[in-house]
Amino acid sequence: MSDTQSPNIAVVGGGPGGYAAAFLAADLGMTVTLIDPELNPGGVCLYRGCIPSKALLHVAKLIEESVQATNWGIDFAAPKIDLVRLRSWKEGMVKKLTGGLGILSKQRKVHYVQGRAAFESSTTLRVTKSDGSEESLTFDRIIIATGSRPAIVPTLKLDTLRMMDSTGALNLEDIPGTLLVVGGGYIGLELGSVYAALGTRVTVVEMLPGLLPGADRDLVLPLHKRLEKLFDGILLNTTVASVRDEGTGIRATLKAQDGNTQEKVFDRVLVSVGRKPNSEIPGLDKTHVQVGPRGFIQVNKQLQTDDPAIFAIGDVVGEPMLAHKASHEGRVAVEAIAGHKVAFEPNAIPAVVFTDPEVAWCGLTETQAQKENREIKVAKFPWAASGRAVTIDRPEGMTKLLFDPQTERVLGVGIVGAGAGELIAEGVLAVEMAALASDVAMTIHPHPTLSETVMESAEVFFGTSTHIYRPKRG
Repeated sequence: MSDTQSPNIAVVGGGPGGYAAAFLAADLGMTVTLIDPELNPGGVCLYRGCIPSKALLHVAKLIEESVQATNWGIDFAAPKIDLVRLRSWKEGMVKKLTGGLGILSKQRKVHYVQGRAAFESSTTLRVTKSDGSEESLTFDRIIIATGSRPAIVPTLKLDTLRMMDSTGALNLEDIPGTLLVVGGGYIGLELGSVYAALGTRVTVVEMLPGLLPGADRDLVLPLHKRLEKLFDGILLNTTVASVRDEGTGIRATLKAQDGNTQEKVFDRVLVSVGRKPNSEIPGLDKTHVQVGPRGFIQVNKQLQTDDPAIFAIGDVVGEPMLAHKASHEGRVAVEAIAGHKVAFEPNAIPAVVFTDPEVAWCGLTETQAQKENREIKVAKFPWAASGRAVTIDRPEGMTKLLFDPQTERVLGVGIVGAGAGELIAEGVLAVEMAALASDVAMTIHPHPTLSETVMESAEVFFGTSTHIYRPKRG
């Protein structure tokens, strides 16, 4: 490849990282081939993850609000759920969005190949197409964007449709009477919330002391309280010792940390204990790419692997396994291939749990600061003091900002409450722009909105929040 010649690149994997990389590369004038097993780009996120789950969570929220409306003097009849139409609506959205990506691929003249790729060398791929034919293609650069898959617990593996992973749960084959969710992370809680809203009695088992391990406890608490009302049970410090298919249900042995055990029979079991990177790519050993002990492909800040011709992005290179992280990594990799001076080194990657209430955070967390013995100052604004939160009958939320005590720079933001996933973007911007507490406090926010809680959290830092009284210390 000469200095003046545009590179010919391949992107293996058409998820949010892969198609973002392919589209930017095409926009920059590169010759691009995008390879994925599906009919159109989209990956797990659009086909079996982010998009269908958020569609169902929207339905769950609507059902829950219809119940809550009783508090406002409005009564609705019990919802009648047409599962066939609900599945059709969900699948229609997936088809619409993935089809749109297919159109964008054609508009950008991206060569889309439906198939699977294997390495023959650092620059040559053998592609097995959906029609069974094979073709060897050579490129200047290759970007691996193969994503991840649900992790499997060997002791919980049964050959029965009653055992589900996240993909199976999203298929909505039926509305089971009872459901055991193994794992109190974001996937388990999101899908558990969907099934509970549809009428299933849900029990969540988490081996650690709290839900959403890694998230700050004060952010999780309002969610935990609401889920206690929605779910049949939340069992912490508990593991599933064994499962047995009894034909009419799955008998699960639940073992608590104190040694006590109990057996319960569930119609279905959802195992959601994390995800595993798809780094077992055929022929990868014919390259210089290195894979770490946890299965992640090793890359530098330009997302380049130990093989100069190969880059890797998204879930396959490490945590956090988030679609928006993959998209940004894809763009950095392409910019690096184009010869631009770039690096993937964000100060904040937002995380959002789309439960009800939503939980979101970015930058430094209190949990992380405590582990690092790092001095911080924290300012919290309770949503019970927010006019907007009260008008929508959701006062349980909270917004908090973490500051450097010397510079007053915003180091992190955490939000729990309705729409927290939308609000956290302001926090990401504040962290990335190195905003100070005074910057946030002096930025005029519209009233009445939930976004005001970010501004008032900064005012809490100075002891001047309009809607919270804090007597001065004598």
